[in-house]
Amino acid sequence: MKKDKKQQEKTKKVRKYDKGQIFVKVMAGILAILMVVATASSLIYSLMI
Repeated sequence: MKKDKKQQEKTKKVRKYDKGQIFVKVMAGILAILMVVATASSLIYSLMI
């Protein structure tokens, strides 16, 4: 019985997501996309001149 309870607690911990952690990952992804777009636009602009 003790093992079953421990396994249930572990599965509950794995499924639980921290809202702050998700927010940080989403913001990091958005910033990474913005950096790539800025670099590409700078390169295109410099090649056009």
